[in-house]
Amino acid sequence: MKMSSTQGPHSLAFRVMRLCRPSLHVEIPVRFDPSDLLFGEDLFDDPVAASHLPRLLADTVSATAADGSTTSADPSDLSYRNRFLLQHPSDSLGLPGLLLLPQSFGAIYLGETFCSYISINNSSNFEVRDVTIKAEIQTERQRILLLDTSKSPVESIRAGGRYDFIVEHDVKELGAHTLVCTALYNDNDGERKYLPQYFKFMVANPLSVRTKVRVVKETTILEASIENHTKSNLYMDQVDFEPAQNWNATILRGVDHHPESKQPMSDVFKPPILLRSGGGIHNFLYQLKLSSDGSPLPKVEGSNVLGKLQITWRTNLGEPGRLQTQQILGSPIAQKDIELRAVEVPSIIMLEKPFMHLAQVEAFSSSEFELNLIAVKHGVQKITGITVFDTREKKTYDSLLELEVFVDSQ
Repeated sequence: MKMSSTQGPHSLAFRVMRLCRPSLHVEIPVRFDPSDLLFGEDLFDDPVAASHLPRLLADTVSATAADGSTTSADPSDLSYRNRFLLQHPSDSLGLPGLLLLPQSFGAIYLGETFCSYISINNSSNFEVRDVTIKAEIQTERQRILLLDTSKSPVESIRAGGRYDFIVEHDVKELGAHTLVCTALYNDNDGERKYLPQYFKFMVANPLSVRTKVRVVKETTILEASIENHTKSNLYMDQVDFEPAQNWNATILRGVDHHPESKQPMSDVFKPPILLRSGGGIHNFLYQLKLSSDGSPLPKVEGSNVLGKLQITWRTNLGEPGRLQTQQILGSPIAQKDIELRAVEVPSIIMLEKPFMHLAQVEAFSSSEFELNLIAVKHGVQKITGITVFDTREKKTYDSLLELEVFVDSQ
């Protein structure tokens, strides 16, 4: 695949080709008979040759029946009506053309590795010397040097010759990219010339990741939906959620309806998740809980940071890709002057019998106390209405604790 370049009054010129794996191109194979390689189509027009053709093809018209016995077809039948019947191992020969070499520069996606084969050609009739070559990628935010031969210039490139090299770049930005190739060389007359050439390409986003965050009491549920925007199937090798500090994450999976299908190697090898081309979607569900190490929560613009997703995939022929999302933010955490927690609750609570409830008040320090309660109704009951009064500030804190318990009537 040759990219367009700007030609100038120079002895040298760059040619850039993208290195990528071929694609799968499934089509009906062109079937042929082995005899087609030996005889031409006009053989049947010659009556003398056609009369000898059945004898020449007698060895190729035998067939194997379902019971294993060998039968012979009529050698005088020169029609093609049985052409698609596999009567001999050689009949399976065909020209399928499954692997199709890229016919254009193709699409480049974020997270892939851009690999390019660059050739600098000497189209003049004389030799050029002391060639210094540089190749770099320019984006809207930075310039990345890929090759620099300043310390060891190419000694010479003969007339009609070339110098080839390969560069690689991990694509980490969206939008317009420019591959800049420059050469500084001595021409035939000793003049030092400078050749710049520019090759532009766009980088698109292969995936879209949409997240939803729901908070249920002390548990945060994170739903991540990943959609494929490319024109090829993607096989997700890894989709991991890396929780931020103070968070513990557990992935939630559906019930396995086919436990007998598990293989001994299932814990070692995990089959990839298929995202079909042009809009395939897969959802992931994570349960997040705050850890109890006591360190402060990280904050970004008033919201708590939950973590980020690490995603790796491969295409049909194993072309790798990798993306990392930005930090996923949860709901803002309300700061409380005082927090009331239930430390210990009896596992069995009987109707109209006192039970002890151990609670803890936390501010800059913590203090535990006991409450003797009596349940007057059976079933699921909610403990509410506990308030804390600050004797120094003369301030009352309400609705600090809501707790559900089950009361047994027996």
